[in-house]
Amino acid sequence: MNTWQTRRDGLVKWPGYGRGPAYGERVNNAYDVAVVGAGIVGLGHAAAAHARGLRTVVVERSPRARGATVRGSGHVGTTLQVDAHRALAARTRELFLSYAPRARFWLARRGTLAVATADDELEVLRGAGTGRILSGREVTDLAPVAGAIGGALYRDDMQLNPREMAPAFAAWLAAEGVDFRWRTTALGADPGSLATSRGDIRADNIVFCVGVDLESLWPDLAARHGVRRRATDMMLATGVGLEFPVITGSTMLRHEVFRETPAHADLLSRFERERPDIIDLGVGQTYAEVSGLGVLIGAAHRDEDDAWPFQEEVAFDVLSREARRLFGQKRLDVRQRWRAVAAAVPGDTLRARAGDGIHVSAAGGDSAMSMGLALGETVLADLYGP
Repeated sequence: MNTWQTRRDGLVKWPGYGRGPAYGERVNNAYDVAVVGAGIVGLGHAAAAHARGLRTVVVERSPRARGATVRGSGHVGTTLQVDAHRALAARTRELFLSYAPRARFWLARRGTLAVATADDELEVLRGAGTGRILSGREVTDLAPVAGAIGGALYRDDMQLNPREMAPAFAAWLAAEGVDFRWRTTALGADPGSLATSRGDIRADNIVFCVGVDLESLWPDLAARHGVRRRATDMMLATGVGLEFPVITGSTMLRHEVFRETPAHADLLSRFERERPDIIDLGVGQTYAEVSGLGVLIGAAHRDEDDAWPFQEEVAFDVLSREARRLFGQKRLDVRQRWRAVAAAVPGDTLRARAGDGIHVSAAGGDSAMSMGLALGETVLADLYGP
């Protein structure tokens, strides 16, 4: 059996990880399920197929996961979902708890702390009714934040290190018998056959979990379902001593569980009046401190048809200023900045048929970590029964 070791910088020591088949190497090319994409949604589908005893292969064009999954916050926000998505998120939580000890990646069952610094924010939290309402003193006892008048604690949420989880999960699946074709590009599919840059792969069912690349592989389907590009700007800073991931008033503008509350209109009106920069940049302040890495700070979001790769400094200025204000610091030690481009999916999840035995599955960039594993189970249940 192969052995592997994960490191806090997200690298994985595992024989063959990130390596495509060598020229002339004999490989199996007949499978029950072929999954295209090794982000969290693709890994969720591969894990679900493997759990059913199906012969499974994952095709990934990069040498390792390097897209939106590893560039995100790693926040598993179970209680931030509503309706059917709440069930997907709850099941994803169960699956992460099952996989983390076996794949040996860090997973913290801490919950999420929502910080209110204004009356309308506190009213939104009360209206959402999904967490334990806290006083300002209780909030500051839990986190080193300034200006809190109250908040809410969501105990079911979790935090992981996305840079560690994705390679560790893939390495564990490979050791369990799932085949991975790294550095292999999917070119298209016909019923029963996936065309790749390293030759055709035969599979009864082919599932494309390619996020924003859906636009180029299945452009008509992407247009029909309203899939767009979402550019997300984030930063990594030296840790500030957070025990819980923290969300704030600007985060409440984005999540449906908060948008459905009566006080949300007042909150939005105040931000439009007092903080138009937050609205214009699509900022939703989140802070997640990851062991051995630092605090992940996000994020500025923009949905665009063509996500420009060059980032405007104004977004990082706002993220940095808001972080300093929240934590009462004069200076923020920023170590990294980056942009992730993910799929913006109306309704947050997409399941579609692209042909006989050819399927497309996606979760919106903000929700993929919270629902991706259970989405894989759902798709496999559709294909093979409960």
